[in-house]
Amino acid sequence: MCNQHNKLLTALKYFAKCFSLSLLLTGHITHHTHADPVTHQLQNNVTITDPIIITTTREAKPQSQIAESTDTIDATSIELISPSHPAEVLNRSAGVHINNLGGEGHMTSIRQPIKTGAVYLFLEDGIPTRPTGLFNHNALYEINLPQANTLEITKGPGSALYGSDSVGGIINVITKPSPKAPELTLTPEIGSHGWKRLLTSGGAPIGQDNGFRIDLNLTDNAGYRDESEYSRYATSIRLDGFLGDDISVKTLFSYTQVEQSGVSSLEIDDYRNNPTHNFYHNQVGRREVDALRLSSEFAYEPNATKLATFTPFLRDNQMQLMPSWMLTYDPNDRNYEFQSFGFLAKYRTKKPTQGLEHIVGLDLDYTPSSYEEIRLSTTLIDNIFTDTTPTGRTNYDFDADQLALSPYLHLEWQATTQLRVTGGIRYDYFKVDYNDNLPNTAAQSQAGRGGFTHLRPPSQKLSFDHFSPKLGLIYQLHEKHNAYTSYRHSFRAPGVGQLFRSGSTTNTAELKPVKTDSFEVGFRGQWLQQTHYELAIYHMIVKDDIVSYIDTISNDRKISNAGETKHQGIEISLNTNLTPQWNVSTAWTYTQQEYEDFSAIFGFPPTQINFAGNDVGKAPESLGNVALQYRPSTLTGAVFEMEWEHLGGYYTDETNMQEYEGHDLVHFRINYTLNSSLKIYSRIMNIGDARYSTYTSNQVNDPDIQYRPGSPRSYFIGLSATL
Repeated sequence: MCNQHNKLLTALKYFAKCFSLSLLLTGHITHHTHADPVTHQLQNNVTITDPIIITTTREAKPQSQIAESTDTIDATSIELISPSHPAEVLNRSAGVHINNLGGEGHMTSIRQPIKTGAVYLFLEDGIPTRPTGLFNHNALYEINLPQANTLEITKGPGSALYGSDSVGGIINVITKPSPKAPELTLTPEIGSHGWKRLLTSGGAPIGQDNGFRIDLNLTDNAGYRDESEYSRYATSIRLDGFLGDDISVKTLFSYTQVEQSGVSSLEIDDYRNNPTHNFYHNQVGRREVDALRLSSEFAYEPNATKLATFTPFLRDNQMQLMPSWMLTYDPNDRNYEFQSFGFLAKYRTKKPTQGLEHIVGLDLDYTPSSYEEIRLSTTLIDNIFTDTTPTGRTNYDFDADQLALSPYLHLEWQATTQLRVTGGIRYDYFKVDYNDNLPNTAAQSQAGRGGFTHLRPPSQKLSFDHFSPKLGLIYQLHEKHNAYTSYRHSFRAPGVGQLFRSGSTTNTAELKPVKTDSFEVGFRGQWLQQTHYELAIYHMIVKDDIVSYIDTISNDRKISNAGETKHQGIEISLNTNLTPQWNVSTAWTYTQQEYEDFSAIFGFPPTQINFAGNDVGKAPESLGNVALQYRPSTLTGAVFEMEWEHLGGYYTDETNMQEYEGHDLVHFRINYTLNSSLKIYSRIMNIGDARYSTYTSNQVNDPDIQYRPGSPRSYFIGLSATL
């Protein structure tokens, strides 16, 4: 089924490239009277008293009415930062750490360790960019962050409007609306290590009730390490319109193409003395991604008390991946492919006289997917992987058609002038129809000490269902200060790869969802129109985590939902106008993450170890970010910024025997607006040229720590011209 839409999707991609280039170079402009009714409210700077949040209820709501820790980064801040990687903008939020794995590859840490697990939701205009069961920890490179209107971060489990994977948090990238008047902006940029990027953005009204915007991102980067090239093409086309006074329509087409070379970890000697070294050459370990999304949101709002929205969507995603971490013991080439067809439906009503608001909704997502894995042989020259060759063996070839159906209810009650109560419940039903395409006679083993390394479950149908309740209280302490407390439950369904790419494990299809209970207390507000603050204290228990063990009777390697971990911490955000010229923003986090009960198997012959009582591996104990901005009164239009970024130490594996000490980086930026049409800017990243690792780990019982060296001092310069 995945191949039935190839002609249509190829045409859509071709249309995206042609349409995005041609419309930006033409000028058929008419008057336009309507702007996007929600997102234009987010174009204020960080000094607003009560930020507007869309993610929680899928419509604009003051932060003071939300019983969870949230953060927003607006278009002005994104443009000032001009991020070349998602980490450069998202790490300014308290409790958030995104690392850099090369290109725009990354792992995320929000109330969780730095990991690849499916514990986050990445959204574009409120729609998950990937379906349940097909999480990709790098998936932010599929979204055009540098040209976003707003970034919203929800920390901890999502509201009742979000289901599986919203355990650690949600990152929602909100696109820019169609402009009120014709505009066209070109932003070329160059930098160290062959960095080249062109951002192009433009749009115009179409008649009285419609408008369009097109954003284009062309990026090419040689990388500072040997043979670490990265390139991307990304475009989004947004159409905003009205079908009368009561119905608005927003259509968004997004397409991203990524080509990423493989980048290896290094042991201590190379990390210290030869950090540009890379063990993968000639596209060994490469990754190629095509991600397409199309959605239309129809919003019917007959009056201020009623709103109905219906958002059908389509996704198409292909990825060719040669997993670099497996080259030494099980080299293979993978082809992933999925299409999604679904909708988000929501109906909200308000009863102002009773202080009541309720939302009922239904999410549906049908996703046919396929996976093929080809075994490779490798060529090593001087310990460098220089080539790979297919062996003719297919390890896996299967289809997995998924259906997710999720009704939900969200309630809010203004009980008194000071007390607001929120609550909700979501039911998630997830079904997957798995079909093994290889014949029963195809071998599931290979020679070597690993024994059975490519076990395949028989074709079958699986289903999961889960209820997720939420409850929150918000108390208005003062006109500009409030406190909240909340309980949020979340879960994550096992991924398709966990279920059906069994490796040497015998019972992967028996996995059940991982469950999370989160408790949170928070305070936020504003002092003297100058300081905005937020404090969050949370305690989270993750139960039924997936652990591996050896069956003492059969001696088979198996997995089970038996692990339990504890995650707790304090997150503090401050934004202060010291004077009309000086502003400082601070984000600081302290975390404590421990294994309550967690066992796993390591080594050969396999040994089972329980890590109960140890700190969770790769979980930084502290995160910090301080940005000092200066806008001199004698140089109108200039902004100078110094940023300090801190990552605390963490244990590099579950045994807590070895530790990465953490690092501190300093960055410097200059933005100078010459006039309404021209701005120049520059940034120096890692101005102190510190040696640091973006991800540091080792296998249990292996003393050799692996480091991912971060970029040295790097320079970037660009200009933004509005035509």
